[in-house]
Amino acid sequence: MKTTVQQAEQQIRNAVNAAFNSAISEGVLPEAAIPDYTVEVPNDRKNGDFAVNAAMMGARTFRLAPRKIAEELLSRLNLDDTFFQNVEVAGAGFINFFLSPSFYGAAVAEVLEKGDDYGRSDAGAGRKVMVEYVSANPTGPMHMGNARGGALGDCLASVMDAAGYDVAREFYVNDAGNQIEKFGLSLDVRYQQFLNGEDSVELPEDAYHGDDIKDHAAAFAAEFGDKYLAVSEEERRAALVQFALPKNLDKMHKDLEKYRIVYDRWFLESTLHESGEIKEIVDILTSKGLTYEKDGAIWYKNAEVMTAQLLAEGKSQEEIDKLELKDDVLIRQNGNPTYFAADIAYHRNKALRGFDLCIDVWGADHHGHVARMKGAMDSVGVGGEHLEVLLVQLVRLMRDGEVVRMSKRSGKAIQLADLLDEVPADAARFFFNMTSATNSMDFDLGLAIEESSKNPVYYVQYAHARICSIFRKLKEEGVSVKAAKMADDLIHLGSDEEKELIRHIAAFTGEIVAAADTRDPAKITRYAIELATLFHKFYNSCRVICEDEAVMAARLALCDATRITLKNALTLLKITVPESM
Repeated sequence: MKTTVQQAEQQIRNAVNAAFNSAISEGVLPEAAIPDYTVEVPNDRKNGDFAVNAAMMGARTFRLAPRKIAEELLSRLNLDDTFFQNVEVAGAGFINFFLSPSFYGAAVAEVLEKGDDYGRSDAGAGRKVMVEYVSANPTGPMHMGNARGGALGDCLASVMDAAGYDVAREFYVNDAGNQIEKFGLSLDVRYQQFLNGEDSVELPEDAYHGDDIKDHAAAFAAEFGDKYLAVSEEERRAALVQFALPKNLDKMHKDLEKYRIVYDRWFLESTLHESGEIKEIVDILTSKGLTYEKDGAIWYKNAEVMTAQLLAEGKSQEEIDKLELKDDVLIRQNGNPTYFAADIAYHRNKALRGFDLCIDVWGADHHGHVARMKGAMDSVGVGGEHLEVLLVQLVRLMRDGEVVRMSKRSGKAIQLADLLDEVPADAARFFFNMTSATNSMDFDLGLAIEESSKNPVYYVQYAHARICSIFRKLKEEGVSVKAAKMADDLIHLGSDEEKELIRHIAAFTGEIVAAADTRDPAKITRYAIELATLFHKFYNSCRVICEDEAVMAARLALCDATRITLKNALTLLKITVPESM
């Protein structure tokens, strides 16, 4: 079913196309195909509620001035049984359409009818999409980058689901390879130091130095004593990893659930090793002549692949040479696959699971990894065009205008758990989604907990609570109002503030689709803030509880439509929707 806005746009197209056909049949315009044109919402409503550039697009086809074409179309436009009451030609030939009261009533009635489903659409046509985000290294705590990437990735998944995509959320667990070996070594050293003293064995510079490693080693010693000092290094480290890794993963699960992030699947890298999928991608690349051996390792010809790709895109050899492209190791001298090899296998696995599109949410420091991953996907036959990467820029935590760099609890870098101890999940998720991923941002810790209109999430939630209080007060006072649900009942919504609010409400479905198309869930927070602003403006200008019962019923219906839209927007972001504050 088309939304009210879509119906209006279709009515415009039907009317414009009919006018074109009439002008052509009358010989006013020469015989030719109707040109492609756009129907859009002007930035300034003085230029109409919708504007059409059909006359400009047809100037070359019909060999007439756009203004002349527009005037001929205008004289033949029929607005009967449409949402429009007036149309005019402006400027060089824009055709501007002005909405009638019937549109505003129909828009409110649509919200009331759809309720919790308002805003949802089938724009994505069920296309299978996987969004993979956070995927933090399980050898240590999650940090601020994971906090921002988690909020953005989770809300992007929600937006795409509402826009009609078949969405899966996934966390990729690096539970194998070099970092796990380093994890085992670090635990081993701390275990020995705990039992035999700090000077008994030295912790390498490139090992993990966090307090969490010490805590795991101490807990392991408390449970097993010095039993593992007598076994081989390999057995001891394997036992330590088997002891500590599940605890880290369990904490990740709990921290992310507190952050309202729940995945459809936690995918273990180790399964790629066990299934032989990493060996498969090496064999595929080798069969295509894209690997070679050097210094006992197997290398991938990344420079060759990337050069061919860039030349096909129109880059000159001189431009490519400046990039200093390098090849990548797939299998190290010790026989262990690199992270890159596992990553290629993982992305091939995702593609083979039938996802039409795989969206990865990565930190900005992975910028150089995007093109080579796409090239590698092409090389193993699953198509780099199926991969999109959302690079999340840095976030600075601020307090009283100063940058916060260290955790008060640990004296180390701020962790996700630190943030959630200090800031409600509502504020964290909303704030991180106020700025597009491509922009760096400052997160104001003081503002995030402030209970005032300066705090944007509080401001939006308060608008919802304010509407609930209107209905609650009427019920407490025993006031009975005839519900205005049909478009005919809502004809009284004619003030500028009412129409401005309704137009914004009517744009919600389109805003969700735009957020999904641009991979920018920040559009929804901005939409919600504007919706709250327009509601407060309407509420302060238009007396809702008034003597005219028909007007009061219509305004209460508009309040309810606003409440539903606010609720649906916040629910989309997994933010609580309070009924009182």
